[in-house]
Amino acid sequence: MLLCMDELKDMAVEVHIGKLIKQQMDEQGRRAVWLAKQLNCDRSNIYKIYRCKTIDANRLLKISQILQYDFFQHYSQQI
Repeated sequence: MLLCMDELKDMAVEVHIGKLIKQQMDEQGRRAVWLAKQLNCDRSNIYKIYRCKTIDANRLLKISQILQYDFFQHYSQQI
């Protein structure tokens, strides 16, 4: 069975990276102020990240390193 690109898009599971970061933070018992300090930014920026469906790859790499969790796996599972 051959699927067109539109059908493949409909089948893809959308990754909401901000929600995944928030979930990992909660699981680790970390607070936004802690991550903000690690990223050298204001706590309000962390709350903005939580709302983001997408994020810059370099920033995601840094967050992955800080939390010691591979967020990229959620994208590679889509391949």
